[in-house]
Amino acid sequence: MTTAGKLADQRPLDGRTVMITRALAQSADFAAELERYGARVVACPTIEIVEPESYAVLDEAITNLFGYDWLIFTSVNGVDFFLRRFAHLGRDVTELDELRVCAVGDATVERLSDARVHVDVMPQQFKAEGVYAALESYLGGAPAFDRLNFLIPRAAVARDYLPRALEAAGARVDVAPAYRTVAPETTDRARVEALLVGGAIDCVTFTSASTVRNFAQLFDTNDLSALLAGVRVACIGDVTAEAAAELGLRVDIQPAEFTTPALARAVAEHFASQNRLR
Repeated sequence: MTTAGKLADQRPLDGRTVMITRALAQSADFAAELERYGARVVACPTIEIVEPESYAVLDEAITNLFGYDWLIFTSVNGVDFFLRRFAHLGRDVTELDELRVCAVGDATVERLSDARVHVDVMPQQFKAEGVYAALESYLGGAPAFDRLNFLIPRAAVARDYLPRALEAAGARVDVAPAYRTVAPETTDRARVEALLVGGAIDCVTFTSASTVRNFAQLFDTNDLSALLAGVRVACIGDVTAEAAAELGLRVDIQPAEFTTPALARAVAEHFASQNRLR
């Protein structure tokens, strides 16, 4: 039995309530993982994944696909929105066979595999620096980037490290907005605040920098420390943890692997150790 399986049998999150701030449409699997460890899950979606304001840049890139050497997908969202638009424009997925593909994360690779899109590179580190390092290793060094053409379908607003690093190495990079993350209009602030102030929440999880910032925006504050006093804060990775720290939070839980199953397991392990200290 795996370590995660043994931990699930112990149900270390029995009696614990975990709040998840992920987009509602993408929270089911994460919630199920937490519930497997015994948690009661409360949804507080602080982001919603929607279409970009314009498909013009992405459509142009798809129309001129022959001009690219590489496609880089940094999330499942990037895959879903790209392939949806690709099909809308009447293109066949077999056209992607001519390109090299880099995909970040198991879920992203799985979604591409389901769509019959091959993956050449899967970085071990699920952030921009890790993507660049994996590509550099695959190509045999930074000089090999020279004159290569990369297309990155991603969120309309995202970190610029990867495109800048690729361009600094001599590559040409087109970043095509494939979707946007926006604050949802339906989050029940009063209910969420009552749960937090009343001590009903043991842990709040953040799966992107946007979920942290929108959570702070929901409560119109630049310092979340008072609101989340006594609540464990769990972040999926370094970038998310940095955003949390900027808003006054101490990050208690952060997995080595930047995935939601790993985050759920890290939350379970944290409270398992707390249970042993009781």
